[in-house]
Amino acid sequence: MNRDSVTKAERIVIKIGSSSLTGRSGGTLDRDALDSFVDLIAALIKRGKEVVVVSSGAIATGLAPLGLTSRPKDLALQQAAASVGQGLLIRNYSDSFSRHGLLSSQVLLTVEDVVRRSHYKNVQSTLAKLLELGVIPIINENDSVGVAEIKFGDNDRISALVSHIVKADLLVLISDVDALYDSPPDQSSATVLSGSAIRTVRDFDEIAAISLTGVTSKVGSGGMITKVEAARIATSAGVTTLLTNLEFASLALSGQEVGTIFLAREEKMSSRLFWLAHASTSRGRLVLDAGAVIAIRERGTSLLAAGVTQVEGEFSSGDTVDLIDQEGLAIARGIVAFDSDEIPKILGRSTKDLAKEFGPEYERELIHRDEMVLL
Repeated sequence: MNRDSVTKAERIVIKIGSSSLTGRSGGTLDRDALDSFVDLIAALIKRGKEVVVVSSGAIATGLAPLGLTSRPKDLALQQAAASVGQGLLIRNYSDSFSRHGLLSSQVLLTVEDVVRRSHYKNVQSTLAKLLELGVIPIINENDSVGVAEIKFGDNDRISALVSHIVKADLLVLISDVDALYDSPPDQSSATVLSGSAIRTVRDFDEIAAISLTGVTSKVGSGGMITKVEAARIATSAGVTTLLTNLEFASLALSGQEVGTIFLAREEKMSSRLFWLAHASTSRGRLVLDAGAVIAIRERGTSLLAAGVTQVEGEFSSGDTVDLIDQEGLAIARGIVAFDSDEIPKILGRSTKDLAKEFGPEYERELIHRDEMVLL
């Protein structure tokens, strides 16, 4: 029953990691693996599904032509490898899809393209038109020019955000591990697993105690932590998420009890709050006293100046800021109604006192509860 959401999904986002496309060689694109992945997608399309691909692998594909054997730590060298590898990767995708008479396209994104609402509306329109035309979008992070974007697990996060943008029914994360396990991989081998596979996750509290650290690929940048976080993001938007590897992906997508399925939340987050929680960029921080933390967490109140003890960063009214408790833990995120240079003079004071001294425009919340989401 839990797998009905997999088999009935009509629009599917599939993310594949670098290690799944490079196989044992580690630094060379494995064409057999890529062909197997494309065959999987072609089979889905033959069944009437719409598919969006988020593919890592540009940096890994560019390693061998540059004489490198592992992912470099140097940013400029990463960008050079991505620049060389991206064209090779897309050419191979195009050639492989042509075996099935299918047309694919390249869509390069930066994190900024999906965290700024004005940008991701354009992304949404482009992807919708490609799907309407029967084209398979192949999305990759723009690693050749990005700076902050080349970091731990961005394509996992991007795939979750894309699943929301295109209103997908299912997000599939293809990793080099076949499922989520209740203990990490054996440290001597990334493929030898101790413990048992977890087949269904209904609530992320169920897996809170599981160690997600372990061996990661020498050519990729992610790991199980980023896969679970991507699943958390997608399921909060009502998108069921399936984690498996390339070998078992076909069985998993046919409804077999392989891989791990993360069930979508029944009450999905609104589009605006989803963007605020997972896609917005925080411009600053407001440190709250204990009373304000309790009021926001337990009673869902707005944030008033009286509950703030400190302001950090420079931001303007309408920017996104994080709300921090006294231990430095982010408890919420919201859209602030004041500039950062206005806030220090109103800290700890009631709205009535502020209105009396500065005028009626100050008799308002720092962040209204409708513009705030708990983290």
